[in-house]
Amino acid sequence: MASPRAKPQDLERIAAALERAAEVLAEFTPGAVAAERKAGGSPVTEADRRVNEVLARLLPGPGEGWLSEETADDLGRLACRRVWVVDPLDGTREFVLGLPEWCVSVGLVEEGEAVAGGIVNPATGETFLGGRGLGVTRNGRPVAASRREGLAGATVLASRNEVERGEWEAFAGGGWELRPLGSVAYKLALVAAGVAEASWTLVPKNEWDVAAGTALVEEAGGVVQQPNGKPCRFNRPATLYPGLIACSPGVLADVLREIAERGGSRCER
Repeated sequence: MASPRAKPQDLERIAAALERAAEVLAEFTPGAVAAERKAGGSPVTEADRRVNEVLARLLPGPGEGWLSEETADDLGRLACRRVWVVDPLDGTREFVLGLPEWCVSVGLVEEGEAVAGGIVNPATGETFLGGRGLGVTRNGRPVAASRREGLAGATVLASRNEVERGEWEAFAGGGWELRPLGSVAYKLALVAAGVAEASWTLVPKNEWDVAAGTALVEEAGGVVQQPNGKPCRFNRPATLYPGLIACSPGVLADVLREIAERGGSRCER
């Protein structure tokens, strides 16, 4: 049986939804937005909720499922062949702080595989769009994962939160540039575009954090997997992964070695 592939109309739907989401976000001023705390302590704003409403209205078609950080999970999605996996505002903390490291992330999953994705960062004016068999673009121009061989001299994107907590100190002195950044989805988009060679985290992430980025990185020629080596499957009952690695193929061996030697027992989850 052939692997699922994206259709041009899927990308058209994603692009239209991202454009509308950006219009909604233009009504808010990053750095001057009130935030509340959800159960678990993560921030949420009216912007998160507004974008979620727009995407939920525009994206799912008949028979398609829905999984979003800002919607109560309906496990009826498990019976759907195609499911939209969405983070209406990934990087809410950075949005509240006024840092340009947040985005809207829209992924389309078919039979458990991420087949299409779109990510827009209105603060930087970047839109990433791609689907299996259709290529990946950044602001309409084709992009691809880096062709660098080995981590020496590479750029690695790390969670700003993790860096501030000191969790990347163990990786110091690796001979590559460490760049702290907010949104997980935005980091994956930059890896897909060849702006950076790798991004990884040993902190649990949800499907909505990485579905769109996974579709982009893989179609751009990169690699996405869990730290334990397992591939990322989507539309599962439990949506958390133990962590994530996204990188260009030529640096994967070095990334795995760095994690094994410096990441400790956390990489074995």
